[in-house]
Amino acid sequence: MSKIRIGIVGYGNLGQGAELSIMQNDDMELCAIFTRRNVKSVKPVDNNVPVVHLDDVLDWKGKIDVMLLCGGSATDLPKQSPQLARDFNIVDSYDTHAKIPQHYEAVNLAAKEGGTVGIISAGWDPGLFSLMRLYGEAVLPRGETYTFWGSGVSQGHSDVIRRIDGVKGAVQYTIPIESAMERARAGDGRDLTTRDKHLRDCYVVVEDGVDEELIRETIVNIPNYYADYDTKVTFISEEELAINHSEMPHGGFVIRSGETGLKGNRHIMEYSLKIDSNPELTSSVLVCYARAAYRLSKKGKTGATTCLDIAPSLLSPRTREDLRRDLL
Repeated sequence: MSKIRIGIVGYGNLGQGAELSIMQNDDMELCAIFTRRNVKSVKPVDNNVPVVHLDDVLDWKGKIDVMLLCGGSATDLPKQSPQLARDFNIVDSYDTHAKIPQHYEAVNLAAKEGGTVGIISAGWDPGLFSLMRLYGEAVLPRGETYTFWGSGVSQGHSDVIRRIDGVKGAVQYTIPIESAMERARAGDGRDLTTRDKHLRDCYVVVEDGVDEELIRETIVNIPNYYADYDTKVTFISEEELAINHSEMPHGGFVIRSGETGLKGNRHIMEYSLKIDSNPELTSSVLVCYARAAYRLSKKGKTGATTCLDIAPSLLSPRTREDLRRDLL
């Protein structure tokens, strides 16, 4: 059986995680890594994998079944996803929740024009958590859904800080507020605001001579990322960043609190993740959705789609018969 031919666009933490995940999936092969950097500076785990400058990506049209887009949501994916969807099936992890509808429309238009499949916002949130929110609402229509993230490193939020002029490095931790989680579990969290549920804890390295107070004000006022949260900013050295903030754990909870029947019987549905490596788990979700993109493309599907519309069986390398026998 021929393997699904995968390309990776971007070889930061997420791209490196994608390479490792592909190695664990026997029905896939990594054909090339595409980068905007000097190709000689990129060192894949498998040194037999070619590294290609992104300017030459169209030379690979017809040689790649699915592209995994591993750039950031702030500036990379809004441009790369629709651009590449004209020529390749793609999967991205776009995670700016408030702008997902616009991102979907842009990718859908490009993928329809190109006759390709574009799966957007695949990861653990959006992605796996999105599915849990849907299941909770469908099963318990009378109730409330709560999502808590952390404690852990947010790749997207950290990336946004690193792109500020004068910032050399940054890590941001999302921290759920325990009292808010307990209220959600008790079915008493209906009036919880965004600010009530999480803290943002930022550790930032700046260039010499940069006004730290200006950087702080810039960070705490970034819409969609920090403006709606209580945000703490601590300035540290490069050495401290490397020693104390190099790991990338994360996790979170989706809680659906609802009631059924005439007597108001209460129910709690809760799904949690505890993640040692945020980029490795996120990229593992991208990889299984690449399998779905490939299968949908083979069936003639075109346009953008999301995890909310994709059958779970399309993610698995196993046959439907196996899945019914072992998992149902």
